[in-house]
Amino acid sequence: MSKSFHFMGCWELREMLGRRAFDERELVDGIEEVPLECIYMHTHAHFLRHKYIAGPYPNDFATWAAIQVRDRVLGEKLAVLDPFEFVDLNAVRAELISLIDDHLRSMQTVPRVVFGEPFEFMQSRTLEVPTGIKVRTLAEFRDALAGGVDISVIYYHVIAARRHKNRRHGDFAGWLRHELGEEALATQIERLSPYGLSLEGIRGRLVAACDAALGKRTAGTVAT
Repeated sequence: MSKSFHFMGCWELREMLGRRAFDERELVDGIEEVPLECIYMHTHAHFLRHKYIAGPYPNDFATWAAIQVRDRVLGEKLAVLDPFEFVDLNAVRAELISLIDDHLRSMQTVPRVVFGEPFEFMQSRTLEVPTGIKVRTLAEFRDALAGGVDISVIYYHVIAARRHKNRRHGDFAGWLRHELGEEALATQIERLSPYGLSLEGIRGRLVAACDAALGKRTAGTVAT
């Protein structure tokens, strides 16, 4: 008998680091020096603070450059950075620094906040919150994803697990493959990139993938 999957939600505890950036040079200097958990907070954890709608600037650095500094060019350059393409946070940090440095070399003056807010460097910790929801079958898994679990569950198992559990593809694919034998579905979920999606968007893609797998199984049974 397969092991049940226990859905976990989470809370994000934020900590201000006492460091601010008022211009883009101060921003890149800060990115070079802050702890890696700060880089995570402003890239990956951005999803937890934008659960329902995927905005045009999918990380805090891009949002600040575009909205507070009003430098849409840098905002768009930073917005195309997909943190899930990089092997670790050091690589994410290096790419952020490279993008901003290249941009500043093309500028005669360093863009800075005039009427907006400075960038506040922060870091966060993710606290597990048991939901009490356990599933054993693919149908139960699909139904729980569709509406039975809080949206923070999607963040915890799809995004946070990559960082805190060192699971490159999150928690769902491993359970589907090793406990249910759903190799094709697991592979499909592994290929799902959160970039450009909200947490609700990720939920929708996961449910659709489960529906397709369940539909094929039903069709095969009827044909037989």
